[in-house]
Amino acid sequence: MANTSAVYARIDNDVKARAEAILARLGITPSSAIQMLYSQIILRQGLPFTPRIPAGAPLSMAGLTRGQLDASRGVPEDEADAVFAEEFGI
Repeated sequence: MANTSAVYARIDNDVKARAEAILARLGITPSSAIQMLYSQIILRQGLPFTPRIPAGAPLSMAGLTRGQLDASRGVPEDEADAVFAEEFGI
């Protein structure tokens, strides 16, 4: 029998289901995907991707550019929150 260890992680139910559906379409088990991730971490001596926040998605009003803020001019104040929530998810 192979010398293996269990890895336990808490993952959001929706994220888990969506990721496992993609893995199933690829014919990869979750265990194999984790094995691949760990192997790549060792090979690259770090994460096999660059963790970053997408440039087009500000996390707060403070993260908006002057152009984005200027584009909101003319929107009634009581509607501004809804506009920013719809457009930027904030």
